[in-house]
Amino acid sequence: MSQIQPVILCGGSGTRLWPLSREHFPKQFISLMGQASLFQQTQQRLEGLINIQPAMIVGNEAHRFLVQEQLRQIQSQADVLILEPEGRNTAPALTLAAFYASQGDPQSLLLVMPSDHVMLRPQGLKQVLPQATLLAETGKIVTFGIAPEHPETGYGYIQAEGSEVLAFKEKPDQATAEAYLESGKYWWNAGIFLCRADVWLAEVQAHAPEIYSACQTAIAEGSRDGLFFRPQSEAFQQASARSIDYAVMEKTQLVAMVPLDAGWSDLGAWSALQNMGEGDSNGNLIEGDVIVHDSKNNYIKSTSRLVSVLGVENLIVIETPDAILVTHQDQAQNVRQIVDILRADARSEAEHHLRVARPWGFYETVDLGERFQVKRITVYPGQALSLQMHHHRSEHWIVVKGTAKVTRDDKQFLLGENESTYIPLGTVHRLENPGAIDLELIEIQSGAYLGEDDIVRYEDRYQRA
Repeated sequence: MSQIQPVILCGGSGTRLWPLSREHFPKQFISLMGQASLFQQTQQRLEGLINIQPAMIVGNEAHRFLVQEQLRQIQSQADVLILEPEGRNTAPALTLAAFYASQGDPQSLLLVMPSDHVMLRPQGLKQVLPQATLLAETGKIVTFGIAPEHPETGYGYIQAEGSEVLAFKEKPDQATAEAYLESGKYWWNAGIFLCRADVWLAEVQAHAPEIYSACQTAIAEGSRDGLFFRPQSEAFQQASARSIDYAVMEKTQLVAMVPLDAGWSDLGAWSALQNMGEGDSNGNLIEGDVIVHDSKNNYIKSTSRLVSVLGVENLIVIETPDAILVTHQDQAQNVRQIVDILRADARSEAEHHLRVARPWGFYETVDLGERFQVKRITVYPGQALSLQMHHHRSEHWIVVKGTAKVTRDDKQFLLGENESTYIPLGTVHRLENPGAIDLELIEIQSGAYLGEDDIVRYEDRYQRA
């Protein structure tokens, strides 16, 4: 059996899982089912497969250090991380990967996997991969179909007879989904594909030539920096934003389907998570610090405080430190409309959590008021913030765990637990963790303006602007 090149797509934004999923920390990087994130589970899923090479990952430039850190946490390796300068949907993402892979072997077998899905029985993929490989080696573009368990309106469907695909169907209404289920001829579209790189590129050239041309130039004129490969930005932006299904799969004559029984869900909405869990005797599925009384068939998730519900049915209640979602289960697919409103109002809740990931670690906003802000900062071992200066704020640092190496103008010194220092406005400074454990400190900012854009960077190992 041929060697398989996995391609993990992780550029999505997961807006239907707001407020837990945000633009700068989307659902694929969140632990929704188990301890590992969905991205980490996708990467670990490959370890049980045969003839698998290290993965190619295609993701957003803004998430590059998030991907790198999550790989480090599970002690896993990737072949390359192709960084999209902006999201253009899945067809351009796969086309970038196909051009990159074809530089080594034009007939590379690409196993394309979204990073934001779950498989409760991943051995199911291992069982059907030999059959799918034989089809892909002959020039077929293999898609994997899931036998529907209920009339789901949030998934696309595949109409098939045996391995022959008759049609791809968009997300149906309830009546149509019920008819699909009853007929036995329709399968959920898992969005997982196996094909040769040259076959995919030929079909893209035939059915979406502007995507082909844009990605061909973007790879040819791109550059590699360690794990990262950056396609040429201006060329890639000429690619139209289209999905794999819309750009190619609905038009090609080369598609074949293999059934997949792996406990699959795309976790595309809060209702999908509810369907994956087991509720109490009243059908309530609860996570976190939750009290439920005289209520039925609700999904309630708390991440930071007590949530109580009384006398309600069929609701979804999601609590995070800075936002709470309450919606009827019938509206679960429409949560992105709230995100659209937040973006139109330029509200930070669409993009960031109170906990914000950075390449050196993360920070959490503890308190925020007029002319002051309190943050809890965690710096991973061996990492360092940029050498920087602020025009509008001063800072006071208090170490609560680990050891800090501080640069303050022309001085360098170490701080241990319960020690502190003051960074006056206009002072050039840097914070580093020289130790073997996480550095945790409390930062108290004060000044007329406390925005994250009040940073002048003089030196940065992560090559940020």
